[in-house]
Amino acid sequence: MVVKDARAARVKRHRRARSKFRVTGDRPRLCVFRSLNHIYAQIIDDSKGCTIVSASTLDSSIKQVTDGKTKVEVAALVGASLANKAAGEGITRVMFDKGGYKYHGRVKALAEAAREAGLEF
Repeated sequence: MVVKDARAARVKRHRRARSKFRVTGDRPRLCVFRSLNHIYAQIIDDSKGCTIVSASTLDSSIKQVTDGKTKVEVAALVGASLANKAAGEGITRVMFDKGGYKYHGRVKALAEAAREAGLEF
């Protein structure tokens, strides 16, 4: 009997998806990580190997307004915050790396909020 490890399967899906991204300087990668209680997003320039902009539920500006909100609503706040920070850095186009997660729930809310705030992907 084979025991499946959900985390290992997600990492495998993430690696498979990452292999299909073309590394370009004009379109950095928006990478999402979702834990049980938090969600993290960062825009990464793979050609330089550095994070340009990041946002998460642990940011003080987001943490102040999360009381009484669902995880999906908070993920949308993170997406909008990330898009606003990216606009400040002059980034308008990114490649969306959903990190091996389904495009559903918190990941979808983050992506749609980032699109509405001006990011194009």
